[in-house]
Amino acid sequence: MNIGISCYPTHGGSGVLATELGLELARRGHVIHFLSYNKPFRLDRLYPNVHFHRVQVNEYPLFKYPPYSLALTSAMVDVTRHYDLHLMHAHYAIPHSVSAWMAREMLTDRRLPVVTTLHGTDITLVGQQPAYEEITSFVLRASDGITAVSGDLAHQTRELFCRELRIDTIHNFVDTSVYKPGPSPELRSQFAPAGVPILVHASNFRPVKRVLDVVRIFDHVQHETDCRLVMMGLGPDRHAAEELVHSLGQQDRVHFLDHQESILDLLSVADLLLLPSETESFGLVALEAMACGVPVLASDVGGLRELIESGHSGYLCPRGNPEAFAVRALQLLQDRGLYAEIAGGARERAVTRFDTHVIVPQYEEHYRRVLEG
Repeated sequence: MNIGISCYPTHGGSGVLATELGLELARRGHVIHFLSYNKPFRLDRLYPNVHFHRVQVNEYPLFKYPPYSLALTSAMVDVTRHYDLHLMHAHYAIPHSVSAWMAREMLTDRRLPVVTTLHGTDITLVGQQPAYEEITSFVLRASDGITAVSGDLAHQTRELFCRELRIDTIHNFVDTSVYKPGPSPELRSQFAPAGVPILVHASNFRPVKRVLDVVRIFDHVQHETDCRLVMMGLGPDRHAAEELVHSLGQQDRVHFLDHQESILDLLSVADLLLLPSETESFGLVALEAMACGVPVLASDVGGLRELIESGHSGYLCPRGNPEAFAVRALQLLQDRGLYAEIAGGARERAVTRFDTHVIVPQYEEHYRRVLEG
């Protein structure tokens, strides 16, 4: 198949999934055309069967805001005609699905089915804003196929927009031949003395990630056992997290990093991943950690319940309760037998349930059903 993929090129989960999906589809013989305003950050070199088309948005004095969605629509039409695309896969409803629908309507000489993949905030946050609610509802009903990264998100979408929508749940995935246990003693030494455990957190530092709870969890654990915290990412709550670290007197034990091209480096030094989010549609970073044999402590919310078997491949903890997270963290850090059991369970679940070779064929089957009408 010749497949167009439109996504955000940033470090968020939707862009990561879209890019990794495109690369894996290309390995399987499909030809992939990415369309975005910048090259997706994981599209870091040349790949066979993979093409990138930069969407050009022209400035004009009458445009207070550059009309990116219209430029994206035009790019979709051009790429479809020049490369004979069989379908357009839009990741994130606004604006990608809207642009794909407009492109489909403009291509009167051919059929261009539109597949929309929902990632979370496009439904629960953006899609609920008055300015976008009606158009989100419309484009969902107009899509030829819809997938969601968790059953929980599919349920929320039906409840919020239309109970009759057919939404296929296709979970996020990870290449477990790449994401695997691989400790890096040299890198660890930059963050902690030998033998001192490292807790990590990676996110966009938005309020929904509850990054201040990450700091509070670490502070509770640090009072019981010597450890270090590494927090990776940029976002609106980064400064508040840094301020809280200083107010607690933990600045010598906490390291802040900007976004890294590969999260594998961070996971190679991690003993635990902390994800105390307000909500998560899936939690891709948790899956990547599990594949690397890093136990995850996450909030008992949303799609995380579909990913983590609490007590077997990690622990689900009460949202907004740093003390409960700290108790689980201390259990794992102080009982090496329990730690090994949970780490092994995390790796096994990632391999058997969420590996690339388990999930990507589900997308191929979804495409086939859409193409068959």
